[in-house]
Amino acid sequence: MIRAALPAPWIEQPLEARMSALDSFIAGLPKAELHVHHVGSASPRIVAELAARHPDSPVPADPEALADFFTFRDFAHFVEVYLSVVDLVRDAEDVRLLTYEIARDMARQQIRYAELTVTPYSSTRRGIPDAAFVEAIEDARKAAESELGVVLRWCFDIPGEAGLAAAEETARIACELKPEGLVSFGLGGPEIGVPRPQFKPYFDRAIAAGLHSVPHAGETTGPQTIWDALTELRAERIGHGTSAPQDPKLLAHLAEHRIPLEVCPTSNLATRAVADIERHPVREMVAAGVLVTINSDDPPMFGTDLNTEYGVAARLLGLDEHGLAGLAKNAVEASFMDAAGKARLNAEIDAYTAAWRRP
Repeated sequence: MIRAALPAPWIEQPLEARMSALDSFIAGLPKAELHVHHVGSASPRIVAELAARHPDSPVPADPEALADFFTFRDFAHFVEVYLSVVDLVRDAEDVRLLTYEIARDMARQQIRYAELTVTPYSSTRRGIPDAAFVEAIEDARKAAESELGVVLRWCFDIPGEAGLAAAEETARIACELKPEGLVSFGLGGPEIGVPRPQFKPYFDRAIAAGLHSVPHAGETTGPQTIWDALTELRAERIGHGTSAPQDPKLLAHLAEHRIPLEVCPTSNLATRAVADIERHPVREMVAAGVLVTINSDDPPMFGTDLNTEYGVAARLLGLDEHGLAGLAKNAVEASFMDAAGKARLNAEIDAYTAAWRRP
């Protein structure tokens, strides 16, 4: 449960001092992340290295130039830039390197567990054999857990803009090759012009194979897209769900059925899904009793990371360290970890919070 009530001495401190102390708390807080994309997590260093290896790409090989390259006019432009980075991942070694380096960045942020959204179709259509792709991410996953202490799990998602052919390929790879780390099946990419119901047969197959349903919905479209994800795709969590507060009945349904929202504040601002961070609907979501998790989406592309997003959430929701610990425990609850894993991470969060002393 998120706790937002702040003790009086804490409130009386200057905002800058409060946020500095909270930033320190966040930096050491054990965390889980549920909405973060594989290629979208490539750091500037790795993107630049890949761009240098593939000079035919429009992506700059200079890390400093990437800041301008990753400035988005709107969601459509973001997708265009994202796909140009996807094109840099051209063989299995690129895949393994990228995956392991993502885990290294997560370890620095005290992320213990992450469900990484992976889009196999983007790689297989560029010539990487499906078995080689799966082997590369699994090899990186095992190395990350043993060497870095980061547990990775996969969500294989359909790139919606690529249509039903991509859906068929994604479902086939998920159901036939089903790697050990695979826990869920998703749907990403643009929402406008890509209705959710057409993907129902593919989600039905994935669910029958034991995977959880976690489509994106309601990021750049209205609440009906979220309803479609719930009724047609049997969503257990919703990626983004930014428009949910526009429909009070939907908010009540999400709260009653404990269906989590994977909220990504800076991403929503960067892609213009939200015009003003101060008016981000996360406050309305929490006020309605919805299980909210905070995530980074495509962190280097948006100039953020999970620690930064927790800081944004703390300011928007008026959270102290106990509220932030509650936010971290929301992600544990909403995750697809087994019961023992959840208990361990919750205990670590509780121990860290109990031992915390504000400067």
